[in-house]
Amino acid sequence: MEFSTKFAIVVAEDLAQWQKLNVISFLTSGIIGEAPNIIGEPYKDASNRQYAALCIQPVVILKSSRERLRTFLERAHTRNIKAALYIEDMFETGHDEANRRAVMNYETSELPVVGIAIRSDKKAVDKVFKGAKLHD
Repeated sequence: MEFSTKFAIVVAEDLAQWQKLNVISFLTSGIIGEAPNIIGEPYKDASNRQYAALCIQPVVILKSSRERLRTFLERAHTRNIKAALYIEDMFETGHDEANRRAVMNYETSELPVVGIAIRSDKKAVDKVFKGAKLHD
């Protein structure tokens, strides 16, 4: 199946593995929260046991330096693409309200960004994340 959109996540390459996984998980939920239509139908196995529905679209996971992440965020803003954002302070918080307060402590240009996710037109996503590399 071909999609007209692309769903991509970029994480800071210097994070610990557990941090990368945590960031990817949170950012995925942000994109799905903005576009619930990308959730498919529930799964069922041959024993007729049902499982949760998943995202219908592949997700591209990329890596980059923290400095480039700020550039990517600015590119998304310039193109009016709403980004899901994860900042370093969020590793120390324990809930959503605290996460939002942490983000409010910074001007856009000062955000300590460690992850960004967007879903938009394929070409727009490629332009926003130009310079990021596929995560290994």
